[in-house]
Amino acid sequence: MAHIPDGILSAPVLIGGGIVAAAGVAMALRRLDDRAIVRTAILSAAFFTVSLISVPLGPTSVHLMLGGLMGIMLGWGAALAVLVGLALQAVMFGIGGVTTLGVNTLDIAGPGVVMGLLLGPAIRRATGTRRGVLAGVAGAGAVLGTGALVSLVLALSAPEYTPVARIVLATYVPLALVEAAITAAVVSFLARTEPAALEPSGAKR
Repeated sequence: MAHIPDGILSAPVLIGGGIVAAAGVAMALRRLDDRAIVRTAILSAAFFTVSLISVPLGPTSVHLMLGGLMGIMLGWGAALAVLVGLALQAVMFGIGGVTTLGVNTLDIAGPGVVMGLLLGPAIRRATGTRRGVLAGVAGAGAVLGTGALVSLVLALSAPEYTPVARIVLATYVPLALVEAAITAAVVSFLARTEPAALEPSGAKR
């Protein structure tokens, strides 16, 4: 349920989430350069594709988000990649919503950016198993962060959503394990074949 549809969240939550998301996208655009555009587009397309495949789990559904991977490879650029993917999904397939675009961008991209900023430098310095473990932690942390934010915005919007928010958060645990494995595998592969791909997208640091 990372794609929260229109009509669920309260106005203060929508406005607050939109402001924070806009600030993140502005930071991404400020740091973006010509060399980063292609990588950002590729990861945005990957996010767009994998997040269309939802797996029912309890009262909700989950899908891959690649937040940790985008955070490692794009840094702040993950906010831009997610925004584009979500906007296209909302317009083309009616997934998520237009009014919730800011909140959904924050929920999905925010934890990935944080994981990238916190663990990205260590991942790029590490070797072998340590690199894979750190990448897995980033992948899992991004998913759990998204689950926590989704639960938070639901609970803040209406007290009636609190029981549902707790269940939603629990459904993100198995997804976190899957994303941890995928992120570790992709990062380990790129480290062997194209280490430069693990540098954040914005060269203007």
